[in-house]
Amino acid sequence: MNPLDHPSVVYLRAMLGVRLDLLRSEEERSRGASAIEWAIITAILALIAITIGAVIQKKIQDKANSINTG
Repeated sequence: MNPLDHPSVVYLRAMLGVRLDLLRSEEERSRGASAIEWAIITAILALIAITIGAVIQKKIQDKANSINTG
C-alpha cells in the first residue's frame, strides 16, 4: 500500500495544487514573498499531519496484529 495513494493525501495534494495555482496567478503576484511563505508553511504542516497520521496508523495496525484471538 502506497501511502501517497491514500485519499487524504490525494486531497491534500489537490488542495496544495489549487493554492499554488492561485499564488502563481497574475492577481496574486502582488502578494510576493508573503504568499510563498504561507504556501511553504502549509506544505510543512501537511507533511507533519501526514507523518503523524502514518505513525498512529502503524501503531494501531501493530497492536491489532498482536491481539491473540485463539
